[in-house]
Amino acid sequence: MSGRGGPAGAGSAVPGGGPGAGAPLAAATTGPAGIAAAGPATSFSEELYRAAQPIWEAQLAHPFVRGIGDGTLDPAVFRRWVVQDYRYLIEFARIFAWAAAKADRLESMAWYAAALDLTLNTEMALHRQYAARFGISAAELESAPMWPTTRAYTDFLVRTAAEGDLADLVAALLPCAWGYVTIARELARSEPPADQRYADWIAQYASPEFAQAAEWLRAELDRLAAGAGPEKRARLRELFLLSSRYEWQFWEMCWRGEEWPV
Repeated sequence: MSGRGGPAGAGSAVPGGGPGAGAPLAAATTGPAGIAAAGPATSFSEELYRAAQPIWEAQLAHPFVRGIGDGTLDPAVFRRWVVQDYRYLIEFARIFAWAAAKADRLESMAWYAAALDLTLNTEMALHRQYAARFGISAAELESAPMWPTTRAYTDFLVRTAAEGDLADLVAALLPCAWGYVTIARELARSEPPADQRYADWIAQYASPEFAQAAEWLRAELDRLAAGAGPEKRARLRELFLLSSRYEWQFWEMCWRGEEWPV
């Protein structure tokens, strides 16, 4: 999978290869998708992570995420995530289409094209299978309206992809792919939840395949940001932080429910 979507109980290919009760994310940053918390940052992506770390820790402390980890989350509440994430995935695919068009080298173009194909032709089918385990039909997924936060987040991503350069696009995209791996790996430090549906969710996002995708995107951003001046680096930081905040808001939306007030 390219970074987001419902697991079907088994991992899928990716192009390129403790309970969450407020525990610092630094404790989970081992392996290819994590970074060390101590010492000076050695890459631009590490600098971005450190700037966003309080937001990522807030995600891990969120009751929705904690409920996945210990299996106490009401399935009726989790269904909101399943439906809204499907709506998110449709727009997420557009980001990869923009990335392939804006790629500055053949390797990157091929990776983004593969991610687009995987999202549209494999990941969304897996998500439909996973949704069925919660009694959600494909018709319900297709007809469900976007809630306000889903609309705002995806509009921000698509606009950034359309109006910005490739570095802007990857900076906005990375908190989703990298964040899910980091959260899942922290949850995987504890005993798996009794509900197999949640255990599969954790195992999928903590898998080496997802970690490889996040690591590739991190390296891509570091490459694109190399030699960037202070103004450009500040812009990339702004995009990364905003996407990180939207990731937290997505959990909050699914936890509380959301609708347009008028």
